[in-house]
Amino acid sequence: MTSRSLIDSFQRRVSYLRVSVTDRCDLRCAYCMPERMTFLPKADVLSLEELDRLVSAFVRRGVRKVRLTGGEPLGRRDLLFLVERLSRFLGADLDEITLTTNGTQLKRFAQPLFDAGMRRINVSLDTLDAATFARIARRDVLGDVLAGIDAAQGAGLHVKLNVVALKDDNAREIPELIRWGHARGHDVCLIETMPLGEIEAQRTDQYLPLSQVRAELESFWRLTDISDTTGGPARYVRVEETGGRLGFITPLTHNFCESCNRVRVTCTGRLYTCLGRDDGADLRAALRASPDDGLLDAAIDEAIRLKPKGHDFVIERKQPAVARHMSTTGG
Repeated sequence: MTSRSLIDSFQRRVSYLRVSVTDRCDLRCAYCMPERMTFLPKADVLSLEELDRLVSAFVRRGVRKVRLTGGEPLGRRDLLFLVERLSRFLGADLDEITLTTNGTQLKRFAQPLFDAGMRRINVSLDTLDAATFARIARRDVLGDVLAGIDAAQGAGLHVKLNVVALKDDNAREIPELIRWGHARGHDVCLIETMPLGEIEAQRTDQYLPLSQVRAELESFWRLTDISDTTGGPARYVRVEETGGRLGFITPLTHNFCESCNRVRVTCTGRLYTCLGRDDGADLRAALRASPDDGLLDAAIDEAIRLKPKGHDFVIERKQPAVARHMSTTGG
């Protein structure tokens, strides 16, 4: 593997790649996408072989962590083929391959993912109440998600629960979600809603600052700041009363741009060097122009060189920071 690392103009080393394998999802979470979402034509989406070649180029340049995302990645046909292919890098060149899922199909895939070399996954879970889940996700499948979480734990996968904090839908339930997760040995990570893509509702109506959530939690729990990291933007605390880890991802109240080590590639091969900006490069064109990786490496280098210092998220704006939805970008 080459030692030519990916370092941007602010001397931040890119070591974490998030790759969307599909923009399609079997849920329609209200904060993520419209009810009548228009998905990409399948012809626009990279093949699994192209995704393997693309990820391999980043690993060759010093990426140590790869997260597969969507849409819903477990909805991509033959995803296990890609996981198995990428597992050849584990150990010497890659620290881990992980995945973010909505959990609806996890019961079927948990053991095969573990067998393919995966050891950690993130599962989105915004509520434990079936009616609230159906309202947020616009699908009544909470039982499938909970069964998937149990299957993942049974297979040996470490589970982190991702909870988007929503003022009207789950604010009062957040302490119970934390207790529930910690009682089962799961990390829990709270996330502020982000202004990505057009949706039916105004995000300002649901925006819940995590600074406010933390202050409320500290009124009855002891939260101890810890230096633990899972390679992403979360800042962690130990909840002394539960013994579990709690993360805060705060792109709006306390952005994490100064230490950003991440880039994202969409399922169409578009490289985004910042979640909240449109800066990037068309890697699909480079992939398909030549079987040699020279053009691909050059496109990656140029995009990394232009990686912005920070995002442009302002929740009070009526328009989203960027037009694309999280499901298209890769969550």
